[in-house]
Amino acid sequence: MTQLSNKMTNFIQRMPKAEIHIHLEGAIQPGTVLKLAQRHNRLTNLPSDTEAGLRRWFNFTDFPHFIEVYLTIQDLIRTADDFALLVYENGADMAAQNIRYRELTVTPYTHTDYQDKGLTFAELFRGLEDGRAQAKKAFGVEMRWVFDVPRNLSFDGNGRYDPAVAEKTLEFALEGQAAGSVVGFGLGGNEVGAPPEPFAHAFAKAKAYGLLSVPHAGETMGPESVWGSLTALQADRIGHGVRAIEDPSLLATLKVRQIPLEINPTSNACLKVFGSLAAHPFRLLDDRGLLVTVNSDDPPLFNTTLVQEYELLAREFGYEAASLVRVARNAFVAAGVEQPVKDQLLQEFDAWVRSQGI
Repeated sequence: MTQLSNKMTNFIQRMPKAEIHIHLEGAIQPGTVLKLAQRHNRLTNLPSDTEAGLRRWFNFTDFPHFIEVYLTIQDLIRTADDFALLVYENGADMAAQNIRYRELTVTPYTHTDYQDKGLTFAELFRGLEDGRAQAKKAFGVEMRWVFDVPRNLSFDGNGRYDPAVAEKTLEFALEGQAAGSVVGFGLGGNEVGAPPEPFAHAFAKAKAYGLLSVPHAGETMGPESVWGSLTALQADRIGHGVRAIEDPSLLATLKVRQIPLEINPTSNACLKVFGSLAAHPFRLLDDRGLLVTVNSDDPPLFNTTLVQEYELLAREFGYEAASLVRVARNAFVAAGVEQPVKDQLLQEFDAWVRSQGI
């Protein structure tokens, strides 16, 4: 472990950043959780009515505990105004960390069909877009959406697959794509008992319409989940993907194809994917020539930020400024935003790097 200098921490803070793996519903600060619970008379649904108590609740014991917390928070987001608030606060957070671009994953099905909130997709999407417009005006930041399928809701108790969840999510994603802001189609949740292959039909259609295929894989399951995502879902990027380290053949394929990995080190440690940060394979994957990015996943739930994830690379794995810049640029390159915006973001990033003499 390396002790970081003030110069390095300042460099990381000032560096323009992009983030391509963060969940909107998991980016809610404890104070906002309480605000929403009070707004909707649901304080009794929470284990605590204080921010400190909620932070203790976020101290996950395993992945199912994480899903329990996540779904409880989702239940508190009930109106278009709620979504607009979350997105605007996300924009403020981006500005504070000098994050110029974010792709935020949203799971619309759980808000409109799974939970009885009386919320329509039109209302949900209006909230997202209102918040996005307000944040861009106030902070000058760019956001786009990835709509993901909650994989675990697609199977019954006997493991039988129901295509309706994926098909409804795809319907939402295509509507959002037509509006110009949905760029990817994802697959989230616990991989155990919910492999990628049954979702091939929806991902094939999403790809045909020009959406990126960005499934979670190689987190709670091993290399077989990544292989399935590459073959059945034609994945353009892999959410997490860290357990590819267990399969040399898979590593070779990911390197040759330069499939971006959306890696979340602190999340992986908190959810016990690896026993410790020191055991995390980020550096090994990078050194093998894979295209790696660093992300915060659900930052308040894991008591982290994107700035802290970059500090982790420097502190735990010995990354110097030039290597941090290389990893940071990967996220802009892997982004699904329309090419003119991507080109502008990259030009701004490269100009900043030149100004630092790197």
